[in-house]
Amino acid sequence: MANNFGLGSRDMGKAGVFACNSAARSGAISYGTAASVGERWQKFTEFARGQGVKKLEDVSRELVMAYGKELAESDLSESYGQNLVSAVNSVMSLATKGAWRAVSPTRECGIEKRSAIRGAAPDGLDREQFRLVLQEMQRDGLGRQAAIADLARNLGLRSKEASLLNANQALRQAESTGMVRFIAGTKGGRPRVLAISPVGLQSLRCAAALQGNNRNLVPTGQSWKQWREGGLRAGRDALKARGIRGLHELRSAYACERYSQIAGCPAPVISGKVRDRRVDRLARETIARELGHGRIDVVAEYVGGRR
Repeated sequence: MANNFGLGSRDMGKAGVFACNSAARSGAISYGTAASVGERWQKFTEFARGQGVKKLEDVSRELVMAYGKELAESDLSESYGQNLVSAVNSVMSLATKGAWRAVSPTRECGIEKRSAIRGAAPDGLDREQFRLVLQEMQRDGLGRQAAIADLARNLGLRSKEASLLNANQALRQAESTGMVRFIAGTKGGRPRVLAISPVGLQSLRCAAALQGNNRNLVPTGQSWKQWREGGLRAGRDALKARGIRGLHELRSAYACERYSQIAGCPAPVISGKVRDRRVDRLARETIARELGHGRIDVVAEYVGGRR
């Protein structure tokens, strides 16, 4: 039998896309769904290749659960993490003609239940408490991890963006123009420009001091994958032990603080209401751009809903 269940490609990533496109042509799913599932499938194939798996026939439930558990530890939103696991289930079900037994993103991977609207204030919102958390991490020898948490809280960066940031270069940009252009580690490689606040500038100074002559905050001799699975994971564990559930919480704290600055009132998740719908929309549009999202509806996961 041909590799990848005879789907027309020896490349696992392409074979999954072919399965989605075939289902769309038959009317089983829409072309829009095929495109989004195929795109999410590529993220899994990257993970699988890193584990030595290059054929659909070798994809196991254990492999997908390991992928899901890694997503659960990342700073992705719960809804996106669940969507990524669901995409794997969809492709494998199509490839095996329904024989695949789906992996539960919540029960078997530990990804929290999906909620498109944040219902509670994020961890790390209180600046004094957050400062004490960073101090404890630094005392425990987790200086780089503390710097990444600080960049998430004060600049809204994802873990990969903060880790791969050339803080020295960014600091020079910020000090000369008040702005920084981010591209390393961004979602889809899409660059974005951010105005840097005084606290953000201080975060960059701390990160630059730790970076030294290195290219970024990933320790010399380590790949991004090694750092993600080692030192960065230790940083996440340290945050959780101190009451901060993850870096996504710190991005949410950044978003809530920015909402207050832009709208002149607390974020809906804190106040329980939207005071001015026009100003609310402006704040969400700004925050979506600053966090690297293309749609304002995603901002509800950070600052609460619009009702």
